[in-house]
Amino acid sequence: MNIIIAGSGNVGRYLAKKLVKEGHDIVVIDTNKEILREVESSYDLISLYGSCTSFSVLKEAGVANCDLFIAVTNSEDSNVLACVFAKKFGAKKTVARIDNMEYLSPVNKLSFINLGVDRLIYPEYIAAQEVVGVIKQTGTTEIFEFSGGKLTMFVIKVDENSPLRNLMLKNFATLTDLRDFRIAAITRDFETIIPNGETILKTNDYVYIITLPEIMQDLLASIGISKLELHNIMILGGSRIGIRTSKFLESQLNIKLFEIDPEKSRKLVDILPNTMVINSDGRNIDNLLDEGLEKADVFTAVTGDDETNILTCLMAKRYGVKKVIAEIENMDYIDVASRMGIDTIINKKLSTASMIYALTMKAEVAMIKCLTGTKAEVLEFIVSKDALVTKNQLKDIKFPDGIIIGGIVRGNKSFIAKGDTQIRQGDSVVLFALPEAINKISKYF
Repeated sequence: MNIIIAGSGNVGRYLAKKLVKEGHDIVVIDTNKEILREVESSYDLISLYGSCTSFSVLKEAGVANCDLFIAVTNSEDSNVLACVFAKKFGAKKTVARIDNMEYLSPVNKLSFINLGVDRLIYPEYIAAQEVVGVIKQTGTTEIFEFSGGKLTMFVIKVDENSPLRNLMLKNFATLTDLRDFRIAAITRDFETIIPNGETILKTNDYVYIITLPEIMQDLLASIGISKLELHNIMILGGSRIGIRTSKFLESQLNIKLFEIDPEKSRKLVDILPNTMVINSDGRNIDNLLDEGLEKADVFTAVTGDDETNILTCLMAKRYGVKKVIAEIENMDYIDVASRMGIDTIINKKLSTASMIYALTMKAEVAMIKCLTGTKAEVLEFIVSKDALVTKNQLKDIKFPDGIIIGGIVRGNKSFIAKGDTQIRQGDSVVLFALPEAINKISKYF
């Protein structure tokens, strides 16, 4: 595909890196010459200096032959306007990064489509949804829903006291009578493994399990993971993620939000009427303890500073908080932070890239999730008419190495895939794929 990316910040650069590896032709537009030089020297792409709302710059970038135009600058107005212009000049699909919740209503989305903006992406809103999902399912480190919640994938960490430690997967049945689940993958020592029955789970493994939502809690209980009773949540940082998370939860739980800036704190009091906003430096452990850190069920750090988020989460863990969640944008920190004991890591780049990446696939993709701490991805395909995957039972189809079919949604029913499963047109199929297999899987659907 011919893809133009306007903006080479964190999200734009990550997308460029990923899409170049997939073999797409990429042009990056930015007004920062130094960053453009760095991007062009690092990746096999074309960089173009100028404004993404300039007609001449867009034409020079080749917008008339553009399959996908992605605007992810720091300016919402520029992103929207650039997409409108790009569509008028011939871009087939357009995506704009926004920071306004109002735009995401169904009526407003339709208005943007009519203007020429096909997809709106709000990274902080996506990240806040992920935080809320993990808070509500406290026994997991990550959780994802597919087909409107008909299938669920969750991630658990094997600790020293887990009944999963040293367990061979073919013996998993000794722990539970439940059968409607699939262990899709394991992350161990920076490597992702597609397991088989002989695979043995080890301490500090991250295990990815696809199951039906109605049995998830029973499945967790069978492996010694109970759901925490939630009452008190601490959030460090009055960022957009912190605000959205508080809005999602403040009517259900006791929320304390720490913000160091006095003026911002005053504004947050009006925005979050049911959240206790505390104007205090949450990096100071005494301030956290004074506000009841030791009684917190979950501590979430979303200040926008990776080091602050990591260190405060580790402090919270030391004082007995059962679950800590950190926003970490530097990809190099993610594995280290996980090893240090941070339960869940939120990364806006991965969340945003997942949604945009789905638009580059040849088959119809309802969802892609780039997973934190692993190079693998989870994809939800909608099966097309006469697709290869419908021709035989799964056991008789030769899939590429690095692929495991997890679950299927057919109408209102969902089930875990087995060898004798026959996939049909219109099914939603959730699968786990290693990087080397992702380009090879679209042709089956």
